[in-house]
Amino acid sequence: MQQNPPPSHPQAPPLVLTIAGSDSGGGAGIQADLKTMLALGVHGMSVVAAVTAQNSLGVQGYWELPPEAVRAQLDSVLSDIGVHALKTGMLASSALVEIVAEALEGCDAPSVVDPVGVSKHGDSLLAPDAVAAVRSVLLPAATVVTPNLYEVEQLTGVKVVDESGLREAAEAVKALGPEWVLIKGGHLPGDPADLLFDGEHEHRFTAPRHDNRHTHGTGCTLASAIASHLAKGDDVPTAVGKAKAYVTGAIAAGFPLGAGIGPVHHAWELR
Repeated sequence: MQQNPPPSHPQAPPLVLTIAGSDSGGGAGIQADLKTMLALGVHGMSVVAAVTAQNSLGVQGYWELPPEAVRAQLDSVLSDIGVHALKTGMLASSALVEIVAEALEGCDAPSVVDPVGVSKHGDSLLAPDAVAAVRSVLLPAATVVTPNLYEVEQLTGVKVVDESGLREAAEAVKALGPEWVLIKGGHLPGDPADLLFDGEHEHRFTAPRHDNRHTHGTGCTLASAIASHLAKGDDVPTAVGKAKAYVTGAIAAGFPLGAGIGPVHHAWELR
């Protein structure tokens, strides 16, 4: 009697770890990261660094986790499961920044650092002493850093008022030590233009501006999408290009939630 061969075990997808804050409203932070990773076909894992009370109107409060809790989460994932890429988001204090920078330095996988300093609503998410730690230890450990224009000014003092200032901003952030810098120019007038820079070569990415105010989570989503494509084996310019296309679609499909700014739609390609 012929026997069927035993079923083969499916292979795990690429593994991506987010180290960030939780958004109780579900539009940004770790929630956005994990939704993005699922949509792009990678296995998302999370280290919770802070908890926020947050809705469509803003951030009502945040509480960072103890450093030993963040370190324990990192050790659990990295010692057993491993990663193909990492993404960092809200790291509220210098102690957390230093722990995460140490983890990035000790890991061979590429890392995407979103230097979250201010929320979409203008709420501060980074203690003043942590800004210096981001500059001195986190950015030098990053494969790609993805600041928006407010974060560029916070980190370097460079204020960008039009697209011609993107190169100066990129050079200022690159001087802090990351391999690649992606300056996000979405707050400038005209169609959005981002500049990717490695110290020698620049790549510009443009996209149509959609008439949609529901853009909560855009930065988290972009950084997670870049990390996801890096985990799948793309080089940095290719990963950024694919991530930009995904985020542009997610912004176009952003939907109202609550009384304020709704989130981008992470599952827009699956609708």
